[in-house]
Amino acid sequence: MLAETSADLEEFRVQVRTFIAERSPGIKQHTGVRAPAADFVPAIRRWTADLYAAGYFGGEWPEQYGGAPGWDLRKAFVVAEELARAQTWQPIGAHALAAAAVLDFGTDAQKDHYLPRIRSGEDIWCQLFSEPGAGSDLAALRTSARLDGDHYVVDGQKVWTTNGQHADVGYLLARTDPDAPKRKGITAFAVDMTLPGIDVRPLREITGTTDFNEVFFDSVRIPVDAVIGEVDQGWTVANSSLAHERTGVASMATELQVHLDHLLALARPRFVESGVRRDVGRIATHAKVIDLMSRRVQSGMLAGRAGVADAPSVKIFFSDTNLELAQAGMALQGVNGIATEGDAAAVDDGWWQDAFLYARAYTIAGGANEVLRNIIAERGLGLPRDPA
Repeated sequence: MLAETSADLEEFRVQVRTFIAERSPGIKQHTGVRAPAADFVPAIRRWTADLYAAGYFGGEWPEQYGGAPGWDLRKAFVVAEELARAQTWQPIGAHALAAAAVLDFGTDAQKDHYLPRIRSGEDIWCQLFSEPGAGSDLAALRTSARLDGDHYVVDGQKVWTTNGQHADVGYLLARTDPDAPKRKGITAFAVDMTLPGIDVRPLREITGTTDFNEVFFDSVRIPVDAVIGEVDQGWTVANSSLAHERTGVASMATELQVHLDHLLALARPRFVESGVRRDVGRIATHAKVIDLMSRRVQSGMLAGRAGVADAPSVKIFFSDTNLELAQAGMALQGVNGIATEGDAAAVDDGWWQDAFLYARAYTIAGGANEVLRNIIAERGLGLPRDPA
């Protein structure tokens, strides 16, 4: 729940909740950051356009590009909470990340072209950052972009590209100076995903769904005007755009509360057992702690004093607790816990099985928990760095 509220803000919450109930494309079948089926993408595009048109997304943008005058960050937290509470879809892809990069570093021509298409849902973006050898250590990326006349020729491979199969545009990081230190010599690009030489290969996950992709670049020619910001300054562009994502802590706390409600409904018939009461009580306590942590981080953001360790702390505790919660939901089903989605024996049509399999991904996505703990230790607490 939002840390700081008011009567006006609660009225806004009611408006958002009503809007979602009347206009959303429905409840998501699966938990987590998932890709829709291809035939559902048009509905997601319309929903994206509705959210932007209503001012629930992009409110912080300059007014000339559709932003709302006097936009209050607390409203963004409310929208994130209500979307999570409704268990419905958000706009898919890297729309917020790409918009931040274009707004802060893009040319006027890029802003005029891309921003309206993000708001209308016409362009779905994907994030082309991670590579097989450059995930948590993103600066180790090796995809190259070589200048050839008025184009860059891109070769390399990206991986874990969410919604890459649906994307119209890619937010790409590629190395333009192979001799520079690894955080230098990287450039950001806006890439037309239909260009020749781009091969998107879906990855089938343990859940049985395809949310991520590998993306291969084979001598892909990207025009020089696709560069976002300055050449060789892509590391700055990427970090700046990542810093704009500030609503995740609100959605995490709310999502966990929704999952806890599911667990309580499943466990209630067995509350006569002390072990079940103990396990569920522990998870409920952790969910409350995460809610309080989220409120504290939101307050810090609103006051302009967010610490480097704040959001990573919430993410670590959320993902660990979410995994524990999913494991408890599976255990409560006994032998039926081994059923799969669609099996008549599976509770809630296999929702728990999918949630359990996906919960492990949360401990890796957005920065592996082990790496985030190092960030907290080194940058937040000032402890000695790990030896190289």
